[in-house]
Amino acid sequence: MRRRLQLLQENGVHLTGLTEVGGEERVERLVALGRALSDPIRVTMLGMLAGGRGCCELPDCGVPAQDQDAGICVCEFERYFDVGQSKVSYHLSKLREAGLVREERRGKWSFYSLDREVADQLLAETAAHLNGKDG
Repeated sequence: MRRRLQLLQENGVHLTGLTEVGGEERVERLVALGRALSDPIRVTMLGMLAGGRGCCELPDCGVPAQDQDAGICVCEFERYFDVGQSKVSYHLSKLREAGLVREERRGKWSFYSLDREVADQLLAETAAHLNGKDG
């Protein structure tokens, strides 16, 4: 059986995707995963989320006390990495683009948690892709 190669281009870089194993859509998901994992801060953020680390103790943020440990808010990441809100938001956007994190609004605050189902699916797809199998 002969495989038909499809040429993709992103940011001036040519990517080759096998049409039999998911084509453009699969390649795009794996590229987004690669982007998400390409920075040490984002990898550390994922570890914090996977470890179930709770949020900081927000004083009078309008979030019920029982909900404050369900997810991490931007302020916790700001404090942990000693960076500003815009940098944390940038990193979280890359993780959201890959589908790895969920954002939940509670009052005026956003809390982030790891989407374990998507993470497991992306890792299985990556393994299948690298093994030359359909995922």
